[in-house]
Amino acid sequence: MSDPKHPELHVYEEPRNDLMDVGMGFGVFFGILFVIAIIATIIEVANK
Repeated sequence: MSDPKHPELHVYEEPRNDLMDVGMGFGVFFGILFVIAIIATIIEVANK
């Protein structure tokens, strides 16, 4: 039973939702870039 291919040995692994993970990653990255763009726009407008 020390063979890692036995699925019954992996009972305690957390379930994965890859589509949700990728979606959250894109969403968070988009949010960060959006905040950077807003800050850059405010700085650019303030310098004129």
